[in-house]
Amino acid sequence: MTAAPLGRRIALSASGDATPSSSDAELEEWWLSRPRHELLSVDRTGFDATDQWYFSADTGDLAHRSGGFFSVRGLEASDSGRTVHQPAIHQSEIGVLGILVKEIAGVPHFLMQAKFEPGNVNLRQLSPTVQATKSNYTAVHGGRSTPYMEYFRAPRPGRVLSDVLQSEQGEWFWHKHNRNIVVEVPPDTEVPARQDHRWCTLAQIHRMLHRDNVVNMDTRTVLSTLPVERADAPEGADPFTRALYRSYEDASLHSMTEVLSWFTEAKAVNEARSRLVPLGGLAGWERTDDEIRPLRHAGFHIIMVSVRARIREVDSWVQPLLAPTGPGFAAFLVKDIDGVLHVLVRSRAEPGTRDGVEMAPTVQDSPSAAALGRTEPYADEVRTRGRVLYDNLLSEEGGRFHHAQTRYRIVEATPELSTEVPEDFCWVTVAQLMELVRHGRYLNIEARTLLLCVHTLG
Repeated sequence: MTAAPLGRRIALSASGDATPSSSDAELEEWWLSRPRHELLSVDRTGFDATDQWYFSADTGDLAHRSGGFFSVRGLEASDSGRTVHQPAIHQSEIGVLGILVKEIAGVPHFLMQAKFEPGNVNLRQLSPTVQATKSNYTAVHGGRSTPYMEYFRAPRPGRVLSDVLQSEQGEWFWHKHNRNIVVEVPPDTEVPARQDHRWCTLAQIHRMLHRDNVVNMDTRTVLSTLPVERADAPEGADPFTRALYRSYEDASLHSMTEVLSWFTEAKAVNEARSRLVPLGGLAGWERTDDEIRPLRHAGFHIIMVSVRARIREVDSWVQPLLAPTGPGFAAFLVKDIDGVLHVLVRSRAEPGTRDGVEMAPTVQDSPSAAALGRTEPYADEVRTRGRVLYDNLLSEEGGRFHHAQTRYRIVEATPELSTEVPEDFCWVTVAQLMELVRHGRYLNIEARTLLLCVHTLG
């Protein structure tokens, strides 16, 4: 096993100088060869299309008869004198999002999967080696076993590089967590890539992140937990690049103790409250034969889909999906402060978040945020004023959401923007974000995606 520091090895894999085992052209040929509509189909259907999903006579909750998978329940959220009622996805079991790493010709490669999810806008996206709920890998559905699962359950062959429970969308999930785990096997270990899997360098994945709807949410959150160590900026680099490279070091406007104290204060004074309530009779919502829909704008509805997929653990099934009415928006505002690039994060309360508050992007809009009374002080700065460094439309979780997409953007602030910020905002460095993301319940899913996107800059 290589003795070089992990962050340096991750940086090597992310470098354009690293030689991949498959060229970009070969990866693209493999990607385009993966089956799409000829083997996969997703169609709207009604609640009566299956007897496996039912509405509880007591609560009206939508649940699976196995007791596994997930359920759709009611959620009541109160904040600043405003109360909102909406459906939410409740999935108490913890799934596994695992990526396998192996050195090939001295360069760390990541075993990635072209995986179909029923809610994806383009059906299949670049996914972790393993992306499985507990119901999947314990075969509650009676389907086929999950390939490579043995590397992500103890006792396992290989060495754990990262292992942390991370939250998912707090506006739509109730207390949802998944295990984000990266495991490395020795270079001489035989790990054949199956037909839907390929070994990729991090640089190749980063390039795919600059294409809309290719790298899925689960890949983004797992890779965000890995440290990246950057050396000095290249000779002749522009001021932004030099500041970016320094952001991976120790210099910062606020010490980590100060950042943690700011965040602890935000959690301590948070007055937002939420609880699960029966779905049946949920105020402001109605159930028809094929959807649960709001009586006024709420940003999403619940639909049922019929799925046929001859390349999944189960060939066909019916399930509910949460369907947003439009794309969301999430942006990091960055600024050179004393020669070091800083990122502006916000403490954000979301009704389904287990701890109430997590660190979020500078600006985070979603189709349902307006109902909760969100205001975004830096919206103009990231939408019209600053210099755009990254801007792509990326899909959210395709197993529970239907065509959920977010416009992710990184924007360099205008020079006149003050470093003085409202009390729920804080300037942090990339190094501080990388330290925080190694632990659960700090960065929300949108902030973790943007952290990974920052690594693609410079």
